[in-house]
Amino acid sequence: MKSYSFNEIQMMYGNISPFEFKDKLIDLAKYSANKNNTTVLDAGRGNPNWTAATPREAFFTFGQFAVSETRLNWNLGDLAGMPSKENITKRFYKYIEENSTMPGASLAKSIVDYGINELNFDADEFVHELADGIIGDNYPCPDRMLPHMEKIVHDYLIQEMKYDTKLGGDLNVFAVEGATAAMCYIFDSLMANELLRKGDKIALMTPIFTPYLEIPHLPRYSFDVININADEVDENGAHTWQYSKKELEKLRDKSIKALFVVNPNNPASIAINEESSNNLVDVVKNYNEDLMIISDDVYGTFVEDFTSLMAKLPYNTIGVYSYSKYFGVTGWRLGTMALHEKNVFDKRINDLPDDLKKSLNKRYSDMSLNPSNLPFMDRIVADSRLVALNHTAGLSTPQQVQMAFFSAFALIDTENNYKALNMDICHRRQKLLYKALEVELPKDKNNAAYYTQFDIEQWARINYGEEFVNYIKENYTPVDILYKLAKNYSIVLLSGSGFAGPDWSVRVSLANLQDKAYTNIGKAIRKIINAYVADWKKYKSSRVG
Repeated sequence: MKSYSFNEIQMMYGNISPFEFKDKLIDLAKYSANKNNTTVLDAGRGNPNWTAATPREAFFTFGQFAVSETRLNWNLGDLAGMPSKENITKRFYKYIEENSTMPGASLAKSIVDYGINELNFDADEFVHELADGIIGDNYPCPDRMLPHMEKIVHDYLIQEMKYDTKLGGDLNVFAVEGATAAMCYIFDSLMANELLRKGDKIALMTPIFTPYLEIPHLPRYSFDVININADEVDENGAHTWQYSKKELEKLRDKSIKALFVVNPNNPASIAINEESSNNLVDVVKNYNEDLMIISDDVYGTFVEDFTSLMAKLPYNTIGVYSYSKYFGVTGWRLGTMALHEKNVFDKRINDLPDDLKKSLNKRYSDMSLNPSNLPFMDRIVADSRLVALNHTAGLSTPQQVQMAFFSAFALIDTENNYKALNMDICHRRQKLLYKALEVELPKDKNNAAYYTQFDIEQWARINYGEEFVNYIKENYTPVDILYKLAKNYSIVLLSGSGFAGPDWSVRVSLANLQDKAYTNIGKAIRKIINAYVADWKKYKSSRVG
């Protein structure tokens, strides 16, 4: 831990990644907490402080059954064999009957029942895939995703993201190591397949998760980045975090090849509303029909009746999703990317000049006698292992089984009880924060409430007018409140500007602290901005005198 001076913090602010900057604030907050015998409240990072317990219990109980299966055909003490397929379902049901009190046993049985009765899986094929997968004794096969696991995850994504196979056609899913891996794979494959080239023009719907801002400027890419800003405000001048028609019309520019979206956005965690999404659909279909869209929908499960852009523009969109937030599994690294079989990515590859096609055919020649026919999804899988190691691609099979257990758990929960618990936690904490801030919380059905973004400049303008806004800007800097929160209150927040949000905004993660912490955070922010007001009034009085 280290006690940084304001000047040191000020010098780092804006010059290093917000997440690296956060680490400096944590050091300062820890130093302060140690000195003042208080507790650090780190609302900077977004991993939740809850976990989905029951599907984990089912996973580990099923794992015990799978280990017992390995010992049936070869048992040398510490060494065992591999699960056998024949009659494995019968043995599973017997195991559950004899061990019905084990944690998660009921759910494990329900998941197997669901696969057999609702998804019409062959019983032994399904249970053997689960058992062999959870043991992890084979390479993922197919490498993109185990077939029964893909079907369950596929149906989960359709339920939660509203992916539309009637509109978009058949959908393929690639299981990956979280949404961050999906980001890396997609950027790399777009470049490897000449769909994006160094210096090309792309667009970002901002504010957006910081890596989407940073990756395009790496020397490897050096993209020309156009920001599509969430510029709309309500009748009081408060941000709605929606996109005006004028901003979306920037996408009429056909030289913009790709659009990256986080929906609901990060840090405000507001989903794109119907009007903005319809305007986006209109622009793409009528002006930029070959636009490639990457939609990262990790927070969608926290919004009632959320619909991904993947459902609105299935031909143009790759859907990215992570289980990390909803199920409390940031450490498991569970994510997906999904793409309809008829898509703009394959179309654009087919439209490439012959010399580039020839080069790509050479890149993928070891995979197929007809590499030109390889779909983009297969290319992403191969590129994830530098093509030469395509035969070892794919997410580890135990991770895939855990992903399927989470998915099936949500599909079986027809009353959405787990979803209601998640949403209640986030919205309750947001209410506590805003109450302590003494700020009215706007009602918004698109609000995921996983984070909230508080804009000090906006608050100052609404409550005290432009004169006060000017006073703040002339006498303070945006880093001032972050520094005071860490030094005086041992509270760590992130700056909204690091996400291409307003300069004077702060992001509060509502997921990773106990409820009472948000009252303390709100009160601390209020004390600091009240001090700004007091200083301003004193300044005004001195000028009058």
